[in-house]
Amino acid sequence: MEREFLERLLGTVSVSGYEEPLQKEVRAEMDSYADEIRTDEMSNLVCVMNPKSETRIMLSAHADEIGLMISHITEEGTLRVIDRGGIVAHTYPGQQVCIQTKEGPVYGVVEAYRDLLKKENLSTKDFVIDIGVSSKEEALQYVELGDPIVPDTHIRMMANGRFTARALDDRIGVYIIMEAFKRAKELGCKAGVYAASTTGEETTKTGAYWCSTRIRPTLAIVVDVTYTSDCIGMDPAEMGDVRLGKGPVLCNSPIVVKKFNDKMAETAEEAGIPIQREAASRLSYTDADKIHFSNKGVPTVLVSVPLRYMHMPCEVADEKDVEGCIELIARFVAEYSA
Repeated sequence: MEREFLERLLGTVSVSGYEEPLQKEVRAEMDSYADEIRTDEMSNLVCVMNPKSETRIMLSAHADEIGLMISHITEEGTLRVIDRGGIVAHTYPGQQVCIQTKEGPVYGVVEAYRDLLKKENLSTKDFVIDIGVSSKEEALQYVELGDPIVPDTHIRMMANGRFTARALDDRIGVYIIMEAFKRAKELGCKAGVYAASTTGEETTKTGAYWCSTRIRPTLAIVVDVTYTSDCIGMDPAEMGDVRLGKGPVLCNSPIVVKKFNDKMAETAEEAGIPIQREAASRLSYTDADKIHFSNKGVPTVLVSVPLRYMHMPCEVADEKDVEGCIELIARFVAEYSA
């Protein structure tokens, strides 16, 4: 794994609707690898290889993360917020937070008291954020309405090649598709490849739809995270037996084209990459759904990274799974023939 690029992505605030800083990091990394880099009004970023090829393979992963947004500043200078995406409310009280402003980060804490933590229907309406000021006038010197907020977390390596960070969902996917893009180029890929770092998946899913309608892909490979069954609270009967370190996950879903799943599995076997399977009874609830229904219909395959503690401030992944996803996608793309 190329950790420096990954850590730059994971260290960047990219709350849904505020993905521009992360896209700048992607552009800086990919500028020397892509034949073209395209952007649009919604801040989607697409790295293109072999743009003249009639075969257009879209690689898609979303740049946005869940978080909060300032909706109100009280006369006492505290901040009130709404959510951007599916936050887990009970993980916020008592935590340090980072507010991303135009002038840089501002730090605060989410106020907490014992009775608040006992509240069953806790929501963002209960959050009060203290940034250390005592009036609205003073607060406005530091922040403004609309500024995004995330837990002030760290990137930490763990035992056995595992690592933890906020919002691996799905910045780890952006890392994977960009690294797969580089590797496919090294392997002599002749197909057109469009690696799309998309916006808004956690809220509107507009980014992937916009990208697909403009790329008009021959097929799409969507990379996201999926729940593991090897942690507390997860039942393998629901989605399948998925474990950290056991390889990329292919989805048996009604929206996934079977022949591409089969080709992915064949490619993995030839390369000695272990794979896992998950089950979906309907939609995947990822950007794959929007892409699949775009244009006149796009054949889609979903490749997922096993993830523990999804949408918590301490998501955990395994380097072996990340590397497996990169190698699998790179080989699939480089070997693809219509």
